Amino acid sequence: MTTYNSEEALVEQNAAALSLPSLAGQRWDGARQTLRDGRIRVAGTTAVAVVLAIAYQPSAGAKVVVALGLAACWLLATHLVERSLRMVATVAGNLGRIAFAALAGLAIASGLSYWAPSGLRIDARELALMLLFTFGLMLFLEGAKSRIAPLRTRVLLVGGGRSTRDLIEMLAQPGGERFSAVGVVGDDTEAAAIGGVPILGGIEALDRVVEDQKPDLIVLSVDKGRPDVFSQLAKINDPKFRIVGVPEFFEHAFGRLPIRNMTDAWFMSVLHLYQRPYSARAKRAFDIVVATFGLVITAPLFGVLALLIRGSGPIFYRQTRLGEHGEHFTIFKFRTMYPNAETNGAVWAEQGDPRTTEIGRLLRRSRLDELPQLINVLRGDMAIVGPRPERPEFLHQLEETVPFWSRRHLLKPGITGWAQLRAGYAADSQATEEKLSYDLWYLRHQSLVVDFLICARTLPSQLFTGGR
Repeated sequence: MTTYNSEEALVEQNAAALSLPSLAGQRWDGARQTLRDGRIRVAGTTAVAVVLAIAYQPSAGAKVVVALGLAACWLLATHLVERSLRMVATVAGNLGRIAFAALAGLAIASGLSYWAPSGLRIDARELALMLLFTFGLMLFLEGAKSRIAPLRTRVLLVGGGRSTRDLIEMLAQPGGERFSAVGVVGDDTEAAAIGGVPILGGIEALDRVVEDQKPDLIVLSVDKGRPDVFSQLAKINDPKFRIVGVPEFFEHAFGRLPIRNMTDAWFMSVLHLYQRPYSARAKRAFDIVVATFGLVITAPLFGVLALLIRGSGPIFYRQTRLGEHGEHFTIFKFRTMYPNAETNGAVWAEQGDPRTTEIGRLLRRSRLDELPQLINVLRGDMAIVGPRPERPEFLHQLEETVPFWSRRHLLKPGITGWAQLRAGYAADSQATEEKLSYDLWYLRHQSLVVDFLICARTLPSQLFTGGR
């Protein structure tokens, strides 16, 4: 009885917090829409530009021209960056997107100032302050979208079952704070809620629920009856929402894919007509440039590490791994384990692995043991960015327990990757499935920009997290 009362209270609390019938709710709805369509950003950026122009420009005419110019530069830069990173915003992160936009605005404004007449030149201090204030403004606005509940993106879930429950669980985890689940519409009306999110009615009431709740996003998790759903949505006179499926929402919100809810048809999206190409030659050129640069920079470390390792056995460790299309190749690493450490067979790496030497533990924590893999990149066995190369001894186990696991072999394995950044090491099938969800996201969205962003995030990740 206590459990039922707690669930009922939670449903009532969520319904009260997420509904918008009152005047205050309508104001929040307007504020959320204004924040989403960029009007607050335009007004704030323009205000900053006006204040700086008044403070630094000598004449009235220069104040007007420079104020408009500064605002236009930063707004244009923000627009271009958002469009460029729209499909891969999760990889860039809020901080990355804001930094790119602010620096792009600085570059455009500096270029215009250089070619402008002497009376319209922009002072370096003016540019620096514009950079700082616009960066702070955008950071504040992005933080407001996730930290102020009424400003979060309102999500209405259509359907029930496992996929809806999984999605609600994900929204409660880090990364889901930008969204508020306003309710569920489905045919399972016997229950009051799913995971604390109230069920608001059946499919036949969808148009009424949408009018009442005013969602920004509708996520379809129904496998059957989609024509009925679209028929109900078509009744709405002024639709202000967008519709996505569960896999697409996972891609947009979390940078991963729901493995258990996927079908073979999804992989056809990788071959879609409008899929942006990332040619093998372009990726190979990126790999060669980065690997060569990396070897030149780290060359002194090779000698130092060789001297530290040599006292306890061979310097390099060679191991068979699975490469592109499942082909075997020999991976090179600085040896971190005792000689003959795997006489009883291959096992998963674990935290504080007892097979490692004292210097080996240091190398794993700093990821320096992976430096020789740059040689694998130059040989063409690996890429800079891609899935972590797995050992063939675990192939059968993973194919049996993880759906679509072998599809990761459509990619060349990499030294770093989206899955390595988001999920770290995998020591069992469940963790491997989580990593696969990120690897398949990369399979669909791989590009030169994505590879650059992943590499840019790898260095701080290595500094603040350790290996095993």
